[in-house]
Amino acid sequence: MISLTDSQKIGMGLTGFGVFFLFFGMMLFFDKALLAIGNILFVSGLSFVIGLERTFRFFFQRHKAKATSFFLGGVFVVLIGWPIIGVVLEIYGFFLLFRGFFPVAVGFIRRIPVLGSLLSLPGIRSLVDKIGESNAMV
Repeated sequence: MISLTDSQKIGMGLTGFGVFFLFFGMMLFFDKALLAIGNILFVSGLSFVIGLERTFRFFFQRHKAKATSFFLGGVFVVLIGWPIIGVVLEIYGFFLLFRGFFPVAVGFIRRIPVLGSLLSLPGIRSLVDKIGESNAMV
C-alpha cells in the first residue's frame, strides 16, 4: 500500500472535489461559478499532491509552454465569465499536458478484466489505439 502524507491526502481530496465540481458544472450547462470552483480546487489539489515546486516545474517546462498556456488560459477565461470557451481551451491544454501519460493509462486499463475486454471491441479498439500512441496528439 502506498503511504501518503497528510498534505497529499488533502490534495487528493481537493483534486477529487475539483473534478466533481468541473463535471457538475458542465452537467448544469456550463455554470461558471461551479467551473471556477472546480478549476481552483483541481489546480490547488494538484499542487498539494505533488508539491509546489514540482507543480511549477511540470507546468512551466519549455516544451510544454503551449499546453500550459492553453490550460491556464482556459482557467482564466472561465474565471472571467466565458465558461464554454474556457472549458474547450482547458480540455485541449489538458490533453497536450498529459499526452505522455495516456499510453500508460491505456496499458493499465487494458489489463483490467472487464474494461480490457470492452477496449478490445472493434469500434473502440481503433480509437483506444490512437489514444494509446504517445505522439497521437502532437
